[in-house]
Amino acid sequence: MSLQPTAIAPVYRRILLKLSGEALAGEQGYGIDPDVLIRIAAEVKEVIDLGVQVAIVIGGGNIFRGIAASAGGMDRATADYMGMLATVINALALQDALEKAGLQTRVQSAIEMRALCEPYIRRRAIRHLEKNRVVIFAAGTGNPFFTTDTAAALRAVEIGAELILKATKVDGIYSDDPMRNAEAERLRRVSYIYVLNRGLKVMDATAISLCMDNKLPIAIFDLGKRGNIRRIVNGESVGSIVAGNDDPQTVG
Repeated sequence: MSLQPTAIAPVYRRILLKLSGEALAGEQGYGIDPDVLIRIAAEVKEVIDLGVQVAIVIGGGNIFRGIAASAGGMDRATADYMGMLATVINALALQDALEKAGLQTRVQSAIEMRALCEPYIRRRAIRHLEKNRVVIFAAGTGNPFFTTDTAAALRAVEIGAELILKATKVDGIYSDDPMRNAEAERLRRVSYIYVLNRGLKVMDATAISLCMDNKLPIAIFDLGKRGNIRRIVNGESVGSIVAGNDDPQTVG
């Protein structure tokens, strides 16, 4: 008689996934690639099926970047508000893909636009998560001069997420630029202070500081490798973790 393999219980019960707007553009570099949406939706469904509650914060850089427009002479606050609207477009596109994958979703925006999505209400967001709905937080924090990285850290703390998953194009944090130095080592675990002191482009300093104050770990991983989100929630060593105050640990 053959025995059925025992399912792996996820290590994390509630996570927040931070996606850049550029990730949705795929290889085209601008706009929204439908194939990328379908792949992300499939990966999110994998972890929802494991019983993990998932919230998402998404950027808007594939449509409009407030900082870039400000550098070109536009008023920074105006540019940032335009960037927030771009995140709403991305959130609605991702919502459509997730629902086509069979998931229940809600989009909550920090800027009210009731014809399109709910206003952000913390208790309502938590209730949606408890009902296994994917909650997509749009419009950043609702304030100019704050990035969507900071919005991700803020929302994660507010909803009691146990981990932030920061999707990138590389498979973690390295001791040096791996494109220039073949001997660069991937750091399995680094501290918040290590990231801040070295100015690593993991998340912006405000987001890192907020996570540090609330002891919220951040997983840095390659979104391009299928199954990484599932591996992380199952406790596998994927990418790099920012947490605690210990010395950097390389991958052995």
